[in-house]
Amino acid sequence: MHSRSLILVLGDQLSPSLSSLKAADPSRDRILMVEVAEEATTVRHHKKKIAFLFAAMHHFAKGLEDAGWQVDYVVLDDPENAGSFTGEIERAIRRHKPDRITVTEPGEWRVRAAMETWQDRFGLPVEILEDDRSLCTRDAFAAWAEGRKQLRMEYFYRDMRRQTGLLMEGDKPEGGKWNFDSENRKPAKADLFMPQPPRFAPDETTREVLALVAERFGEHFGDLEPFWFAVTAEQAEAALNHFVENLLAHFGDYQDAMLTDQRFLYHSVLSLYINAGLLDPLAVCRRVEAAYRAGRAPLNAAEGFIRQIIGWREYIRGIYWPKMPDYAEENFLGADRALPGFYWTGETDMACLRAAITQTKEEAYAHHIQRLMVTGNFAMLVGVDPAQVHEWYLAVYADAYEWVELPNVLGMSQFADGGLLGSKPYAASGNYINKMSDYCGTCRFDVKQKTGDGACPFNPLYWDFLVRNEKKLRGNPRLAQVYRTWDRMSAEKQAEYRNSAARVLDQLG
Repeated sequence: MHSRSLILVLGDQLSPSLSSLKAADPSRDRILMVEVAEEATTVRHHKKKIAFLFAAMHHFAKGLEDAGWQVDYVVLDDPENAGSFTGEIERAIRRHKPDRITVTEPGEWRVRAAMETWQDRFGLPVEILEDDRSLCTRDAFAAWAEGRKQLRMEYFYRDMRRQTGLLMEGDKPEGGKWNFDSENRKPAKADLFMPQPPRFAPDETTREVLALVAERFGEHFGDLEPFWFAVTAEQAEAALNHFVENLLAHFGDYQDAMLTDQRFLYHSVLSLYINAGLLDPLAVCRRVEAAYRAGRAPLNAAEGFIRQIIGWREYIRGIYWPKMPDYAEENFLGADRALPGFYWTGETDMACLRAAITQTKEEAYAHHIQRLMVTGNFAMLVGVDPAQVHEWYLAVYADAYEWVELPNVLGMSQFADGGLLGSKPYAASGNYINKMSDYCGTCRFDVKQKTGDGACPFNPLYWDFLVRNEKKLRGNPRLAQVYRTWDRMSAEKQAEYRNSAARVLDQLG
């Protein structure tokens, strides 16, 4: 008699190719899927994010049942719902009397730590299988990182290109360069015919989820409707097709651009589907590569997109696991200010922040430059406690899971890890935002004015940030020129910057 497994499938593991499913037998093993309050409220996740995951979980469970699996699906409103993975495993063991528990490794250190207690707690063997949907195993990343003083993404990315063969000509990169980023920084102009991501009408299952989320999580951040995300693998595939056919060709040129009335520009809006398991990251990259090879997209677009997935995404995952749990406490600059209240409302006179936060509230989405150079840059310049910044990003974006969000925010956006990820802080004055967006044209503040009333707050805050953190940052070779510029300013000019920044910080309370 074969032993029976209870297989827990999490909400971001919605892939038929999941390692725990590949290891299982539909005739004897049982799948457990659970909607638990603990996961929805560890931070107060955006209503759209909760709805997306619960709806996608329901559809995935139905697909498994149609394929012959026995699925035990516990809804949030089940009066017996224990509210946590551990509590629900305990109840399922009583119901099904399995011989073992099998899971694919979760994406969050906290959940993995809980799983590691189950064997002793329940007296059953617990198999935690590697999540082989990622392209670089934890062991492979550790081997790559060993002995390196700095873990630069660019070198990791080159190895991933060689490993996958993506955009390679033998052992050389396609086009003779690894990276075409310098071609991907064009500002965009508003265009009446700019495409939009495909929108999927909620079916009856999704409408039931929307009603549940409205009732149970009505106090959470964000607008629930209109709800248009894909919630099945077929819909996510349609979204991928739409991107490759209609957007990819222009993605590279304008991937850093920002426009007030164009929230999506040529971005794919596929990260939430990839991160939940509805799309396979390598398959997505191969589709993009095929479009380039067929002459339907330029190299800078294909390379820029593929780098985000096999470069950044895999690299960030590699950083996360060995650095946890201490990484979440990193605060290299000793920042301790509270997150400004307008991060939850969008009510600010700064047009760039208003646009990025309002869009986040309505869509549970903003693209990487809005996150890094608008909301992230401002939080770092004013000195917000990085743990609060991390919690905000984790809560508000539909694609945010701790493994991908935490290193991006603490390392890349807030420089809280002291330079493990980035060679310098991504600090910028208003000039960068003006160059890459149309926000400044409608702003109450003057981006050209450096100090005083009416000056763009980013301008004095930029210099104030550098001076406040001088002991930690002056030795950074990439900031040497910037500090030389500060040193050449007159004492009066320096005082104007510091006083203007102090007024901005006072107004933040």
